[in-house]
Amino acid sequence: MLTIPTSVVPGNLPDKLRAVAAVGFEAIDLSLSDVAQFDGSLTDIATQIAKAGLKIASLGPLAPDAGLAQIRAKLSMAQDVGADLLILDIDDAKTPLPDPGDLGAVRLALRPTRAAEDAVRALVDKKKHPQIGLALNAFELLGDGSRPARLRDLDGAQVFHVAVWDGPKQPMLPGQGVLNLGGLARVLARGGYRGPWSVGIAPQGLDTVLNAYRSLVTVLSDAAMTEPLLRDATPTLPQKVPAKGFEFIEFAVDAAGAKELEATLTAMAFRRERRHLSKKVTLWRQGAVNIVINQEGSGHAGQAVRDHGPCVCDMGLRVQNAAETVARAQALGTQDFTQQVGLGELDIPAIRGVGGSVIHFIDEQSDLHRVWDIEFEPVRRTKATPPAGLRRIDHVVQAMRYDEMQSWLLYYLSTFEMAKSPIVNVADPSGIVRSQAIESPEGELRLNLNGAADAQTMAGSFVSGRPGAGVQHIALQTDDIFETSAQLADGGFARLHIPRNYYADTQAAFDLDDAVTARLQDHHILYDHDERGAYFQLYGQAIFDGFFFEIVQRQGEYAGYGARNAPIRLAAQAQTRDLKGAA
Repeated sequence: MLTIPTSVVPGNLPDKLRAVAAVGFEAIDLSLSDVAQFDGSLTDIATQIAKAGLKIASLGPLAPDAGLAQIRAKLSMAQDVGADLLILDIDDAKTPLPDPGDLGAVRLALRPTRAAEDAVRALVDKKKHPQIGLALNAFELLGDGSRPARLRDLDGAQVFHVAVWDGPKQPMLPGQGVLNLGGLARVLARGGYRGPWSVGIAPQGLDTVLNAYRSLVTVLSDAAMTEPLLRDATPTLPQKVPAKGFEFIEFAVDAAGAKELEATLTAMAFRRERRHLSKKVTLWRQGAVNIVINQEGSGHAGQAVRDHGPCVCDMGLRVQNAAETVARAQALGTQDFTQQVGLGELDIPAIRGVGGSVIHFIDEQSDLHRVWDIEFEPVRRTKATPPAGLRRIDHVVQAMRYDEMQSWLLYYLSTFEMAKSPIVNVADPSGIVRSQAIESPEGELRLNLNGAADAQTMAGSFVSGRPGAGVQHIALQTDDIFETSAQLADGGFARLHIPRNYYADTQAAFDLDDAVTARLQDHHILYDHDERGAYFQLYGQAIFDGFFFEIVQRQGEYAGYGARNAPIRLAAQAQTRDLKGAA
C-alpha cells in the first residue's frame, strides 16, 4: 500500500484528499494537525477519506515528549476515525507506554531516531505484543552511512510502517539523495514486511504530491525487478527506457528569430537539407545533429513563441520503444502530448517536458525513424558547404528556478534509465547557480539542469519572466576542436571572448607548455583536465534572449563538463551582456 502524510500536501483536508487520490496513492498518513484544523467530527473525516477512495495507513505521529494521557487520547481518536495504527516518534526507549489493554483495536508503532533504534527494537522484542511494533524511517536508518544489510535479522512482522525518505544531510524524496532505498526495501521485504510504504518530506510546491508518488513508485518498482516479494507493493510499470541519444532539437521561432538562428547555424557550417511537405518547418543538419526550425504560427510551436519568444520547444530522443516510453511516463503522472496530425504525417509518441516543452520519441520498431524521409523533401543547394566537424550533441543544458530543479530531476530519473552526478555550485558574478548533471549509462544522452535562485544570474535572467524552464544552451561535440574553430572563424561564427589572465592561470594549473597555451588563447578555447582525460570548450555569443551554442571535445574518458571553467564563462557572458546593454 502506497501512502503519503497529509502534512506535506498543500491545501485544506478535502483538497489534500482529492490531490492524493488523483495521482494514484491508495492511502494517507493522517496528520494530527489536519484533524485539529478540520471543522467537523471524526466521523466526517472518515467519510470524506472513504469517498475519496482512500484508506488511513496511520494516524500521527505523536511527538517524543507525548505523555500517557495524550497517547491514550490519540489511540481513542484513531479508533473513532477508522485508523488502526498510531505512530509515536521516540528518542528514548524509557518513554512510558500505555498498557496493551489500553490499545483497543489500534496498533502502536514506535518510530525511533537512529540513536534510539537498538533500544527500541529491544523493547519491542521484549514486549512481544502483536499490537506494539516499529515504524521505520529510512532517513534515520541509513542517514549515518549504515547499510541496509544490518537489518537483515529484523523480523518484518514487527514492522508496522516504513517511511521512505532519502538523505543523508536532510530529508529528501527518493531519488533526490544518495541513500540505498532500494536495498532497504529488499531487505525489509525478505524479512517479512508487508505493510504500507510512505513517502513525504517538507512541501515542495504544486507538484509535491506528483513528485512524491513518482519517486516512491520508481524506487519500489526498481527494487522489485530483483525482489519478487515487492511486486505486489507497487503498480506494474513498463521498465525504464534506455535513451540512445538526441534525434533532433526543434526551435520555435518568429521571422526575426529564424533569421538570427539560421545565420548562426550557417556560420557553424550547418546545411539546410530538408523542408517539410506542408509546414513552414526546415531541417538543418551536420553529422548526427538535426536542428529543426519551426516558424508555424499555430500549434505547439506557435504557442511556445507567444509564451517564451524564440526558444527550443521540442526534443526528439532515440529510444528502444517509443510506445513503452510514453506508457511509463503516463503511469508516473506525466501528461502525454497530442496535436492534430496532418495528412501523410507520422503520429510520433510524445510527452510534456520541462517548462511546457515537448519530448518526442523515435524508435526503429516502426516508421518513426524515417520521419525525415516521410514528412520532408530535400532542398536545392546553391553551393556545397563543407562540415566543420560537429558530430553529435554532447549535452543539453536546461535552466530553471532552483525550486523547480528537484522536480525535474525526478521527472528524468523516474522516466529514463539515467544516473545523476553530485550537484556542483557554480559561481556566477551575480550569485550561485546549482548544476545537476544526469546521463544515460553509456553517455549517449547527457543533460545538465541549472537551478538559479537569483534572477540576476545568467540562468536566472534566462528564466525570469518566463512561465517555466527552458533549454539555455546546446553543446555540440567535435573530434578536433582547433580544426573546427578555424572553420567556424572562416564562417564568421561569433565566439565568446575569454580573458587573457585565464590562460596564465590554466597554464600554471595544468603545467601546459607555451605552444598549447597560446593555441588555446588564440581560439578562445577553455581547458580542463583530470585523471581520466581532457576537455576543451568553445562558446558562441548568445542569441535570442540568452540562448547559445557550445563546441566541446572530450579526450580519453573525461566525463565532466568543465566545472572549473563555468565561472569564467559566466563572467565573460555577463560582461558581453552588459556591453550590449550599454550600447
